[in-house]
This record gives sequence, structure tokens and C-alpha cells, in this order.
Amino acid sequence: MDEEYDVIVLGTGLKECILSGLLSVDGLKVLHMDRNDYYGGESTSLNLTQLWKRFRGDDKPPEELGSSREYNVDMIPKFMMANGIFVRVLIHTDVTKYLNFKAVDGSFVYNKGKIYKVPASDVEALKSPLMGLFEKRRARKFFIYVQDYEENDPKSHEGLDLNQVTARQLISKYGLEDDTIDFIGHALALHLDDGYLDEPAKDFVERIKLYAESLARFQGGSPYIYPLYGLGELPQAFARLSAVYGGTYMLNKPECKVEFDGDGRAIGVTSEGETAKCKKVVCDPSYLPDKVRNIGKVARAICIMSHPIPDTNDSHSAQVILPQKQLGRKSDMYLFCCSYSHNVAAKGKYIAFVTTEAETDQPEVELKPGIDLLGPVDEIFYDTYDRFVPSNDHEVDGCFISGSYDATTHFETSVKDVLEMYSKITGKTLDLSVDLSAASAAAEE
Repeated sequence: MDEEYDVIVLGTGLKECILSGLLSVDGLKVLHMDRNDYYGGESTSLNLTQLWKRFRGDDKPPEELGSSREYNVDMIPKFMMANGIFVRVLIHTDVTKYLNFKAVDGSFVYNKGKIYKVPASDVEALKSPLMGLFEKRRARKFFIYVQDYEENDPKSHEGLDLNQVTARQLISKYGLEDDTIDFIGHALALHLDDGYLDEPAKDFVERIKLYAESLARFQGGSPYIYPLYGLGELPQAFARLSAVYGGTYMLNKPECKVEFDGDGRAIGVTSEGETAKCKKVVCDPSYLPDKVRNIGKVARAICIMSHPIPDTNDSHSAQVILPQKQLGRKSDMYLFCCSYSHNVAAKGKYIAFVTTEAETDQPEVELKPGIDLLGPVDEIFYDTYDRFVPSNDHEVDGCFISGSYDATTHFETSVKDVLEMYSKITGKTLDLSVDLSAASAAAEE
């Protein structure tokens, strides 16, 4: 322990593991510690016995649910966009060789009390029961514009500068109705609220293109992929990667106290009476609670079911987004479903999550619109957790703290946080121009 490192990473949550892997690949000397005796921190994966222990206080799940070992219930379940930044990071670090992905069956949106498949192209727009006849034609024209848009080809811009024109102005050019804007903005572009409407349209258009390109990639029913055995495999894969590049991992290290010099700059970490020196510390909010501030709560329900979510075409894995306007809320609600087909539950069993940014102190009441869509559930657990973001100045104290995981059921927001942290730590931007086909073989097996 008593030696010097470039970076000490505390906590083996997904964000910390990705950063530890990226920094190791960059040639930095990394020590990675966790006070827990398991990988994953907040984003760990639990078997049935652990799930019961955590939420029911005992470790005796009912026998009819099958063997505890067959369950890998991710505490922060998030699907990955097949062509998204996260998959690029996995390929860039070559972690894909430790993982097997499988396409996710369906991507849906909630509208006027019902669940619909998210239409993502001009062809699907014409078939979608989400829209009436005339709206279908308008949506089709909009999708064709987005599909043909190429930043480097001014002809495809139709006279619009997307760095100047707002998303609202672009949408009004096509005369789309509010409900259509709702599903395009929240279920395709994956915006968390309606603030994007008054921002430049370029990001909005690029997000829709990413969705459509990811969807085309595996010819499945959704643009998402998910690892077999769930996300619990990821921290361990990054731990292996870090070890290949000379990084050191230590689990079960109590306390992990960050030491500071007279100027308040991090100089090392002490555990069990030994101090490892370092230039920078990377950690999740729980390791430096006095350097973060609370920005809200996530409310979630974890359900075990014996059937897929109704009205999702019997999808064994699916995401349903419930846009805030449809529920009269300030934030979207998300349904995540995965099953034995991704090896996360016993045969015939499905794991469903309902998550949202909490707006009250009553998760049971608040999550009801999402839970009502699930049909009968075998077991349900309610939970809320606080969300923290860093409040420190990393240039002064050398501490780089990740934000807590949000309520979304896809990785786009988490990986953005990781890339921003990477740039702050190293002073450079991560080059993610990779051959995306490297992750496809695994996804199709």
C-alpha cells in the first residue's frame, strides 16, 4: 500500500470502474479500492438472497421463485444504445472481449393511457397507431429530414442552420402535434424534460439519428443492448482491464479516508493504518460526503413477475418511457424489464423496475401509473435514494467526484458524466472514433 499512485479511485461503481479502466489504458498508475467486499457500489447486482436481505431484512426468498443464484438483479438497471457513447467506450478499452451482449426486444412509449412501440423512421411513422393519418404524413416528412441530415452536406440542411434554429422552430416547420413532439423528444431523443425545445436543434437531431442508427444495427425491435447476466459483469470486466495495464484493485478496505495537505489538496488515502499517496482522487459521493450537495431523490419499485409487461408484444426485455406531460409530472417515468432470456432471472421470471425522479415522499403513490402497466406482480420492493453532485473545485482539491445515478433506464446520461470527468482528470478529450462492428458479433450470438 505504501507507494505513490497517479490516481486513487474509491468505489467500484460503474462510473468509477470505467474511469479506472480508461486511466489505466492511458498509462497512469491506478489504485482502486472499495470499502465493500463486492463490486459495483450503488450499481451492484444482487441475487435473490441478497435482494431479500437488503429490502426485507431476512434472507429467505420464497422457494417458488427458483434458485437465488439464477438471479442477477441490477440495482441501477440501464440499457445501452447500440451505437451510443458507452458502447464506444467499451470497444475503445477492449472490454467487449469479457462480455456478451444481447439485443433488447422492445422500445415503447406511453401515450394517453396506452403503451405503443416507438416509431423511429419514416416507414414506421406511417404504420404507427400513435398518430392519425395526416399526422403520420407530417411525421414521415420530419423523419426523412432527420435521416437525410448530414452535418457536412449543406444540401441536406434545407436552408436551416441547426446551430441557430431551436428544436421548437424545427418541429413547427413540420407542424407536428404536441403528443408527437412528446414521444420524439422523450422516447427517441431521450431528453429528460422539455428544456431542449428552446436549445439549438442540432443535438436533438443527432440524438434521433443515434436512435435510428442503433435500431438499424441489430434489426431487433429496439436500439438497445444489454449484457447477458446483467450489468454486474461490467465492473468486473473493467477491473480485469485495469489489472492488465498494471492497475491494482483492493476490495473490503474499511474507511478509505482521503488525506489532505495544508492547502486542502488530496495527497493520499488511508485504510487500516496504511496510507497510499496520490496526486488525484476519483470517487463516488459516499466517500467525500462533505464535498457534494443533494439535488433530489430517485423513487423506484423493483418487481419480480411471471410474464412480460402487457402490450409490449411479449418482449422478454423492454423499455417503456412515460413522458412527464402524459402523467402531469415534472419528470419522466421509466419502465425497465429484463428476464431469463438475458440470464438475470430464473426460467419464466421477469424483473421489472419502475423509476422516476421523486416529486413526493410517497413512492407507492407516485410510481402507481407505471406499476399499473405491469399487470400482476409476484413480489414488489419500494425504495428511494438521494442523488448527489459534486460541490467542490477539483482544481483546488484534486478530488473528482461522480454524480449519483439518475432515474433513466438508459446509459446516455451516466456516460456523459464519465467523459466530462475524464476530461477534467486528464485535460484531454477521449477519442471515441472506433469500429462499432467490434461489439456486434457478441450481440448477435
